[in-house]
Amino acid sequence: MIGLRLKRVLITGAAHGFGKAMAKRFADRGAEVVLTDLHEEHLEATRQELADAGAACRAYVLDVTDGAAVLSVRERLHEEAGRVDVLVNNAGVVFGGAFLDVPLERHRLTYRVNVDGVLAMTHAFLGDVIASPSGGLVFVASASGFVGLPYGSSYASSKWSVIGLAESLRAELKHQGHRHVGVTTVCPTYLATGMFEGATPPKTTKVMDPDEIAEKVVQAVEHRRVWVREPFLAKLTPFLKHGLPTSVSDYLGDFFGATSSMKHWRGHDESSG
Repeated sequence: MIGLRLKRVLITGAAHGFGKAMAKRFADRGAEVVLTDLHEEHLEATRQELADAGAACRAYVLDVTDGAAVLSVRERLHEEAGRVDVLVNNAGVVFGGAFLDVPLERHRLTYRVNVDGVLAMTHAFLGDVIASPSGGLVFVASASGFVGLPYGSSYASSKWSVIGLAESLRAELKHQGHRHVGVTTVCPTYLATGMFEGATPPKTTKVMDPDEIAEKVVQAVEHRRVWVREPFLAKLTPFLKHGLPTSVSDYLGDFFGATSSMKHWRGHDESSG
């Protein structure tokens, strides 16, 4: 187990929702939290809330899809504080609807934030994480990263990419001898953050409390766990999808309601980039 006290943890999309929940949990462990987000007003409010609670924190307005801005924040952070010990790639967007009903620009934005943004942040800060004696990478993906998700095709496929990147880097870092770097991939079903308003959780599951999952993420970083997959059905999803004949896994997806869960998505207009 590693201690997080006085470690510097950078979280993207940290102004609200799941990112804010994780920031609070890391701060509770005594970590210095670096908050980044597109939304300046929400970001400052979250920074102030954490500071008022006694947390060491700083905040930077950042669009993770802007490579130059990512490098600028890294330079400023290095000058003002120092390197990052743990990077939490949380920023993401989701747009639901039948594939052709969703404007192409929204599909592209999903990939820019959920894939390109994760690549840019990881490329910029991986050197910091490796240099830390107890570095960590956290990739917030989704249970939909293991299956097809009708009415959420670009979102699910972007999370397939995040899982692939996380697993590839985990193996690469071990191969390079950087076994001190923990890599954790987070794959929940629907969280009660507003991003999935209107979505229907699969049978046997419910919309989950982001604070509860945030605690599991922090524990995973402390204990070097590779996966956070919640609820229990999410733990079974890789087997249900890849360990069974396609016809059977398709039937189970329909039976549990997973394939129709995004059909009535409403969401909200705020990204967490």
